[in-house]
Amino acid sequence: MTTLAEFIIIAGADNHPPMLEKSLYDSWKIRMELYIENRENGRMILNSLQNGPLVWPTVVEEDGTTRTKKYEELSVAEKLQADCDLKATNIVLQGLPLDVYAIVNHHKVAKEIWE
Repeated sequence: MTTLAEFIIIAGADNHPPMLEKSLYDSWKIRMELYIENRENGRMILNSLQNGPLVWPTVVEEDGTTRTKKYEELSVAEKLQADCDLKATNIVLQGLPLDVYAIVNHHKVAKEIWE
């Protein structure tokens, strides 16, 4: 008879990113990259982590002022990248122990936390 824990291992449950152990950062970084690549849109999430988030496009208003586009105004591809940027930050923060999280939780950009 298979236990629940064994079933989860067999099924390949991976709903939580690997947790950072401070003395094993290089190992964690590799495991985290593999974890991210295995997610839906993983390559876009990893790109956000390594290269920074989408630079939101701007629009020129009728009065000549320039403003950043609202999320609703983004193209489908831009919305997907913006969502992946948010997922990247969320995944990295979930993989940090509480004492490290407390140091970096003010960052909203995954690349800043990663570095």
